[in-house]
Amino acid sequence: MNPESVTAAPAAAPGAVSTQLPVERWTAGTLTHAVDAVAEEMPIALVYHDVPHVVMLATPADLEDYAVGFTLSEGLVANMGEIRGVTVTHGRGASDVHVTVAWERFTALLQRRRNLAGRTGCGLCGAETAADAIREVATVPAGVSLSASQLHQAIEDLKSRQPINARTGSVHAAAWVLPGEGILLVREDVGRHNALDKTIGALARAGADFSAGYMLITSRASYEMVQKCATLGISTLVALSAPTAFAVRLAQASGLTLVAFARADRHVVYAHPARLK
Repeated sequence: MNPESVTAAPAAAPGAVSTQLPVERWTAGTLTHAVDAVAEEMPIALVYHDVPHVVMLATPADLEDYAVGFTLSEGLVANMGEIRGVTVTHGRGASDVHVTVAWERFTALLQRRRNLAGRTGCGLCGAETAADAIREVATVPAGVSLSASQLHQAIEDLKSRQPINARTGSVHAAAWVLPGEGILLVREDVGRHNALDKTIGALARAGADFSAGYMLITSRASYEMVQKCATLGISTLVALSAPTAFAVRLAQASGLTLVAFARADRHVVYAHPARLK
């Protein structure tokens, strides 16, 4: 490829989730010029009471959901009632999300202030100490049981519920599934943790019962994905990719059912298989 033929990508419009870019495509020795849809990622600053907390790279959509989900799943508040307001401001190259919380929670938050950057693939990025990163979580509730056939159907249905990934092929999804009803909602993001936080936030804003369903994610099941689910009392996490041993140990300790390598015709259960029939 001639370097001079490649032009810089234009700045994304505020809130755009993908950008059309000219590319040179080689297929079986044949060169064609085409246009490709590429997923956007943008610095998203989470600001609590005008105090910067963390900057994450994320897909600039569903940011109210993201802020609520992050605040809950990171244990910055105890429940949705302690989040008093969320305001999003879009810029050309970044977005700010201002969150107000109960005053006593904000005081505690200042003591564990991150004010560091998180990359798209970050899990525990920005935590200043191991104690900040490896939080204790309570045992999850009994939750729901689900059948293998219901699980496999949800995995099959998820394929058609990822519009951004259908265009770009580069974003993760997190889906909330109710046994007997199927997928209730899906959120997408370039970061797997962000997708999960967006789904958690959307559910919390809708007043959903976190013990009534389970989470299905397109990524691997790493420690912090289990931690986020357990923090909210979600009793089952299903991942399309692999788990880590650290994640399995947390799932075992918290009582969470962890399923990985999930496909439309197979899966592997790594912790607490009793919920899966």
